[in-house]
Amino acid sequence: MAEQLVNEFTVNRPIDEAWAVITDVERIAPCLPGAQLQEIEGDVYRGVVKVKLGSITPQFKGQASFDERDDDAHRAVLKAEGRDTGGRGNAAAEITAQAESLSPTSTRVIVSTDLHITGKVAQFGRGIIGDVSKKLMAQFADNLNEMLDTQPIAGADAADAEAAPANGDETGGGARSANPAGDGETPGAAEAAPRVRKIEGPATEPVDLAGVAGPAVLKRLLPLIAGLVVLLLVLRRRR
Repeated sequence: MAEQLVNEFTVNRPIDEAWAVITDVERIAPCLPGAQLQEIEGDVYRGVVKVKLGSITPQFKGQASFDERDDDAHRAVLKAEGRDTGGRGNAAAEITAQAESLSPTSTRVIVSTDLHITGKVAQFGRGIIGDVSKKLMAQFADNLNEMLDTQPIAGADAADAEAAPANGDETGGGARSANPAGDGETPGAAEAAPRVRKIEGPATEPVDLAGVAGPAVLKRLLPLIAGLVVLLLVLRRRR
């Protein structure tokens, strides 16, 4: 199933500051419900997205990377792909983010997503996925603005960004400086494949799809539930 989703949200910061934050995948990942960033290898970000629907808790494991990024035009394209660890389906997406200034203190971000889903996960249908994506985007924006309200901004943010690779991870900044230029020992070491940097953090709670989409999900699943009840009754009579 293929679907195009268009959502938007507002960041309570000037455009340059907002753009620096929303393109910092490591920083914003905790703001997305159900998502957990687990490791970074060069420009590739890997993690999981957990969802819940009743007693079913599918978990998508995948990776994402920037395909394009224009900081002057405040536009970026992110490619992402994932698979359900239970074998119920796969998902791939091309996500385009475009930021525009609303005022000296606020920025609007428009997110267009070309989404492709296969397997049992696709049975939720276009309308439900669109409804869920809008509500998740709204939750993400609330979490993002709440995070920005409690953290330093401007110059302090830039300083934190420079120190972040070495903060709490011995393989981060050290990978860049382990073989300084001119030591003459291993001239090709600087061009070696990037090391994997593990992201340590608390496990994320799965996002409850029934709670997010409300009646839309329940209405879509009602025929499936009814069919299951009929099947159980037939099996009981055969016994």
